[in-house]
Amino acid sequence: MLAELGHFALILATMLALVQAVVPLWGAQRGDPNLMAVGQPSALLQAGFVAFSFLALVHAYATSDFSLANVAENSHSTKPMLYKITGVWGNHEGSMLLWILILALFGGAVAVFGAELPQTLRARVLAIQGMVATGFGIFILATSNPFLRVFPVPADGRGLNPILQDPGLAFHPPFLYLGYVGYSITFAFAVAALLEGRVDALWARWVRAWSLAAWIPLTIGIATGSWWAYYTLGWGGWWFWDPVENASFMPWLVGTALMHSVIVVEKREALKTWTVLLALVAFSLSLVGTFLVRSGVLTSVHAFAVDPARGSFILLLLGAAIGGSFTLYALRAPSLRGGGIFAPVSREGAIVLNNLLLSTATATVFIGTIYPLIVDVMGGGKISVGPPFFNATFSPLMVPLLLALAVGPFLGWKRGDALGALQRLWLAFAAAIVLMGVALYATGGGPLLAIGGLGLACWLAVGVLVEWADRIHLFRAPLAESLRRARHRPLAAHGMALAHLGVAITTFGIAASAWEVERIQAMRPGDTVEIGGYALKLEAVDKRTGENYLADRATITLSRDGTTIATLHPERRLFTVQRRVTSHTAIRTNLLSDVYVALGDPDPSGSWVVRAYWKPLVPWIWIGAGLMAIGGLTGLADRRWRVALPVRRPRRDDAPGASPAHAAE
Repeated sequence: MLAELGHFALILATMLALVQAVVPLWGAQRGDPNLMAVGQPSALLQAGFVAFSFLALVHAYATSDFSLANVAENSHSTKPMLYKITGVWGNHEGSMLLWILILALFGGAVAVFGAELPQTLRARVLAIQGMVATGFGIFILATSNPFLRVFPVPADGRGLNPILQDPGLAFHPPFLYLGYVGYSITFAFAVAALLEGRVDALWARWVRAWSLAAWIPLTIGIATGSWWAYYTLGWGGWWFWDPVENASFMPWLVGTALMHSVIVVEKREALKTWTVLLALVAFSLSLVGTFLVRSGVLTSVHAFAVDPARGSFILLLLGAAIGGSFTLYALRAPSLRGGGIFAPVSREGAIVLNNLLLSTATATVFIGTIYPLIVDVMGGGKISVGPPFFNATFSPLMVPLLLALAVGPFLGWKRGDALGALQRLWLAFAAAIVLMGVALYATGGGPLLAIGGLGLACWLAVGVLVEWADRIHLFRAPLAESLRRARHRPLAAHGMALAHLGVAITTFGIAASAWEVERIQAMRPGDTVEIGGYALKLEAVDKRTGENYLADRATITLSRDGTTIATLHPERRLFTVQRRVTSHTAIRTNLLSDVYVALGDPDPSGSWVVRAYWKPLVPWIWIGAGLMAIGGLTGLADRRWRVALPVRRPRRDDAPGASPAHAAE
């Protein structure tokens, strides 16, 4: 009965989304405050009904209600409770319900926290959000209903894909969806601005906050996905340029550009049409990612569905959202009047360079991801575009970006002094040269690109610290005065410094991967392999029984200079329900390097294949990503988002008696 109530609640939520999409928009067009006010209760009720529907599905998984086809296909009575719950979004139907829940919650958040917005702008934003929710509500009800019953009821379920039964992947999709769906709000603000024909500081303030709110969980989602792939798949890699990985990375790149460009709109009322375009593109790429994952056009460990009918439906949604918004942009963007003029060498100019490089990087990733699909559709056969293409096209664009990241904060608004900024960065330049020299000597001459990467990371890291110290007059004023300045600096400024420092730390980890060492060896108990100055000795391989799997568990001692440091236990797991084998790696880290061990297959002679890696600085990849997210959270906590909101200045169009149609132009 609870499942039927959940299904009914989902139907009601879709109907409310349709009301939210139509009535407030019509009210904004007519200038009717009563009709515009319908958007708020519609959004809140919609969020409540979707939340009830989602909890009904969670209850079905927690209680192993195998009368639901979705539960029977994706759960099992012996599965640990954590994976019963997270299995809700470990499949297409459940993950779509989570998507719609987050979409409804974001709409509800605008309804609750948007009291400072002009009524017409809030009505239009909620209406656009309602349109997106209506489309996805119809999609899930028509093609992906998670509440369908099955008869006869099976005695037990088929279980969840074993590689999804991991804490990292349990939390990776929700964070990704928070990022994906978060950009629906900036999309709604962009479409609303086009309908109103107005972009100003108030609009920019809200878009800046919402873009940051989407960027933070998307950063966490990408990082947790990378970490999961690293320690679970047993390949020793942390990024494979998989099409679905790219699908999450592209909105992140455009969202990063959006976060920067909207600052120029807020402070200088420039880059208006460009910022609106970025807001449209960020969510459009999120929709493209949804299509790739759920259309069946590609096969990936990340893909949820392979049903072309669903893909066709999503393609229609994608065409309506992207085609409609870009048509509106082509018609209305020229009417958005630009603001302040600025010199090429200025803070604004640095942000424009940032945007151009990030946009070009996004385009290279998009081409590399979509091109094989286009060739296949046109009858050109299956081709593969892999890491060599992406490394050769994407990496060079990051060099000027990292160089500019250190210089930009030193430039003034409107007009800057490039020479003065570089002079203040002399310490960063010197530190980078010294580090590259030391690395060149220590490694015996290369690889040179990796050494250059270390130099860039050092340049940015020291540059960020120098800029932060300069702002608070560290070493130029008494310590108490510097601390006072640091306390009174906006949290957004501290957040920017932390995020840029995170980029530098991640760059260190990526560059150092050039010196990783790999050993693949067939070992018997008692055998030893040397790697990265460590000795790995296979002591034994024993059988072990887990909650829902059987495992071959190796005992490997890790020693250095004859001293035992740790005992590692990599496993080879057989999940009995699905009859699938997965790898459970063992990793010993000191935060400067990882010793990574995976247990492979046995052979008839009694040997076991052991794959071992020594990976210098690899933990810094995720430490840096975590610091970026902390920087984003710090910026989002800035009290300026809650107080002293800019007041929208009335225009002649907005005067009493002006027609709504004229006011929108």
